[in-house]
Amino acid sequence: MEFTLRDADSRDFETLWGIDQQCFAQGIAYSRRELAAFMSLRGAFTVVITDEDSQILGFLVAVPKRNGIGHVITIDVVREVRRLGVGSKLLAAAEDRLRRLDCRTVLLETAVDNASAITFYKRHQYFTVKTIPHYYSNGVDALVLQKDLLSTAQAS
Repeated sequence: MEFTLRDADSRDFETLWGIDQQCFAQGIAYSRRELAAFMSLRGAFTVVITDEDSQILGFLVAVPKRNGIGHVITIDVVREVRRLGVGSKLLAAAEDRLRRLDCRTVLLETAVDNASAITFYKRHQYFTVKTIPHYYSNGVDALVLQKDLLSTAQAS
């Protein structure tokens, strides 16, 4: 399967929101308003990945901060194409863009009970920084994970 990365545009929004609803449980998935707000943060970017038929298979929202830290807000991949490298391609694209925007590190949050996400991020050299109790509206704690983008720039 061939994948294409591109920036999202406003016509993609409903599809992206629908993917987010499929990927995350109630209390973790974003409302339309929340997702739109994150996507419109100053400096934020949304990368989508499509198949050869231009169907969106996943997306990632990230934002660079002034202090040299990037933040991956969400990464969503449709269930049918998980484990085919879609998430890895999205994450690599975001990390490359954050590096170009002078980010030295990147942070993200994931639910403590999301074992597949934790394994995915650890495989991509993220490490746990802390736990935030009751981070999600459903009461689940979050792990804050971090990656040093400078030390991995040569490995990419």
